Amino acid sequence: MFYKEFIENAGERLETLYGRREGRAIALRLLQHSCGLRPYDHIVDPFGVISENNIAEMERYMAELVAARPLQYVLGYADFYGRRFLVEEGVLIPRPETEELVGWILGNRQQAIGNRQEGTGNGQWAMGNRQQAIGNGVVRILDAACGSGCIGITLAAEIAGSNSFVRSEVFALDLSDKALEVTTKNASRLLTEASSSNSIHQTHKSFLHPYKADILAGPSGQEIIEEHSLDIIVSNPPYVREQERALMHRNVIDYEPAEALFVSNDDPLVFYKALSEWGLRLLKPGGSIYFEINEAYGNEVVELLTSAGYTDIFLRKDINDKDRMVRGGLCSSF
Repeated sequence: MFYKEFIENAGERLETLYGRREGRAIALRLLQHSCGLRPYDHIVDPFGVISENNIAEMERYMAELVAARPLQYVLGYADFYGRRFLVEEGVLIPRPETEELVGWILGNRQQAIGNRQEGTGNGQWAMGNRQQAIGNGVVRILDAACGSGCIGITLAAEIAGSNSFVRSEVFALDLSDKALEVTTKNASRLLTEASSSNSIHQTHKSFLHPYKADILAGPSGQEIIEEHSLDIIVSNPPYVREQERALMHRNVIDYEPAEALFVSNDDPLVFYKALSEWGLRLLKPGGSIYFEINEAYGNEVVELLTSAGYTDIFLRKDINDKDRMVRGGLCSSF
């Protein structure tokens, strides 16, 4: 079987579930994985021949994909911000929107200043107050509802891989034992790789501490993070309303963890209310809180943060022009 032939045939088999374009994209990703192809090999050589062993493996994968099992669970990983994260059933699959949230936090200082009025930053270094970060050498971050750890680990890895004297300490919080297990595995590998890539300052590494906690229980019961010690809190909490379940694809509702996706129709902002309290108690003066949000509730999240006392609040759209991210700052004095 040729590369071109597999993409066409597999894409047709997946079209009912995903549509033609996404079905072909999944087929191509599977071809690249099984045959070790580079992104453009199938274009340069569309009549490349697939070995019998690879065909047998791909047919096993296709049987799972046709049953609506997500590609990331089939392969056992998801690519996120240039890194490969292990994923398993019971852990939310990282999304491109979340990559945009991470990119916003990591945005360079000049861009933040230049686009201040557009909400792309706060005129400071992307990791909070630059002078504080350099002064103590540590940026302290909480990734709340960490899932696979993709947000917190990416932030830590980017810091560890940069040629600077700043390192990070990341707390990865989740109520799911499976999420914490997967986060621990990802951190062990990816942070080691990132630290090793920093050839100038090998001693300035980043660390991640996974711990089990219920966001909705509030910050008062936790004893791991000191009050007013964090530079950043970031979260992609559950935000899909139960009424939206019927609009979602089988590959999501049949396989991904409902507790990481859905909130009640009556209180869709429940996690943001709780997280705003975490921020008030745990963020340093001048610290920032970042959310990924349901596009339907951008203004409501902004109002929530405003009422809680946050300042410099920005509502940011994603690449599809949907309200998808919010940032709030904590005043430099209480």
